Amino acid sequence: MKIPVRSMLSMIFCLLFLSTFSSAATNPSYSAQDFVKCLTRSSSSSISQVIYTSQNSTYTSVLKFSINNLRFDTPSTPKPIVIVKPVHESQIQTVIYCCKKHDIQMRIRGGGHDYEGVSYVAHVPFMLLDMINLRSIKVDPVKATAWVEAGATLGELYYRISEKSDTLGFPAGIWSTVGVSGLVSGGGYGTLRRKYGLAADNVLDARLIDANGRILDRKSMGEDLFWAIRGGGASSFGVILSWKLRLVYVPKIITVFQVTRTLEQNATEVLHRWQTVAPRLPKDVELRIAANTIWKNLPNEPQKTVQDDGSAGSVGDNKTVSVNFIGQYLGRKERLLSMMNKRFPELGLVADSCFEVSYIQSILVFSLFSLTDSPLGLLNRTAYKIPFKAKSDYVDKPIPKEGLEGIWKILLEQDPGRINFLLTSYGGKMAEISESAIPFPHRAGTLYMMYMRVRTDGDTSDAMKWIRGLHKYLTPYVTNSPRTAYRNYNDFDLGVNNPHGPTSYKQASKWGRKYFKNNFDRLVIVKSIVDPHNFFRHEQSIPPFA
Repeated sequence: MKIPVRSMLSMIFCLLFLSTFSSAATNPSYSAQDFVKCLTRSSSSSISQVIYTSQNSTYTSVLKFSINNLRFDTPSTPKPIVIVKPVHESQIQTVIYCCKKHDIQMRIRGGGHDYEGVSYVAHVPFMLLDMINLRSIKVDPVKATAWVEAGATLGELYYRISEKSDTLGFPAGIWSTVGVSGLVSGGGYGTLRRKYGLAADNVLDARLIDANGRILDRKSMGEDLFWAIRGGGASSFGVILSWKLRLVYVPKIITVFQVTRTLEQNATEVLHRWQTVAPRLPKDVELRIAANTIWKNLPNEPQKTVQDDGSAGSVGDNKTVSVNFIGQYLGRKERLLSMMNKRFPELGLVADSCFEVSYIQSILVFSLFSLTDSPLGLLNRTAYKIPFKAKSDYVDKPIPKEGLEGIWKILLEQDPGRINFLLTSYGGKMAEISESAIPFPHRAGTLYMMYMRVRTDGDTSDAMKWIRGLHKYLTPYVTNSPRTAYRNYNDFDLGVNNPHGPTSYKQASKWGRKYFKNNFDRLVIVKSIVDPHNFFRHEQSIPPFA
């Protein structure tokens, strides 16, 4: 049952008046030894076999295994005092109890793709709850549903679906090593978003453990908490155990395609046109942009001197920008070609650029495998780890050509292989869902999302300065009041909570409204009811009302 906001506020005040602050320890201790004793004495199962401290020879390998942003894999990065890899749900309940008793923060890690390391780094005493052992996937092809445990990755999910059906898929992300739980809890988009919406739009049920150690499903948690965890960041509200997902229909044959243009091949003009065409294409068509710097010549060849007249392509003598138009169509290529030649002739799509594949093959292609690779590669959880800093933006009006040319000049400051600049078109189903249906608010009126990333190996300070400069340059061309961003691409530059004490609503609003817009207020209300003492917290967790 949905609770009216005024009723919620009354409940909050009652809860705050009647409750005691149970998460504070009477005699707080940050000793790993004391914490481990609490775990072993309080658990009814053999939890000692899944506990790792710095005294264990495998502690470092366990910690590093799911660190996917190597910016947080350094000797100076804060480490957990204890890692627990539960194999039973009851062990998670024990961890929550002992964290409260010893006043230790808990960080929850699934796939380990957190952009700011929130799931495995903290600047206060903390333990790491690593969900990797809880990753079973049960696919029901008749009902077109799947129960997926929190430790599973997208690659594992896609592979298990393909074992049962070649006409079922799930509208989630394209990178196979991303954890299902984190992706769903922040929204989760992929190649099927324009046809079926987000991953979070296709969640039917969920099981979680709350701050009191109770295991809840959709019925027992209520619709408000169920609303919050689908796009609002579930780690603010509990430990997700599993999701029940609605699987969607995909044809046996789909078409993937790519067209590449450089600045010298009118890339700016084609991209400028893409901004208004892509969001209005039929729902069966996905068309995104990946822009990167490339060498015009081999790096060791003499640079060509080009007079700088201020036009795009004349900057960065031996470099240019390659703009890749990457797409997918849920059908055969003949119909795709006919459609694109009518709606977007500037792209110049031809038959040789189109490949008819199965759905699982398309997953491989978008995950940077080849068409001939085995789908078993999707089960690899450790592929492609780099140190990076990333940011996101949303665009609701086309960027003029001169604005795009300014972007190219900034991209050309970086050598090939160091950056990613992606534009993901919206429209279709994305525009049909209300922005308050789930916490993810970026719906009707959004043309596309921007994602920018730079590698931080080498001169980290220079890389950080560069990406912040690009973000500043984009200010006139992206959404405002507020300037919005994607929750799953969390960015501490937008603001953070107080790590050592309570965070005010006003303080959290600085970053919260950028991710959730007006939905942030409802998230705070739900948090205040289900976790009033803020047990589940991190640098960008939803705070309760103080």
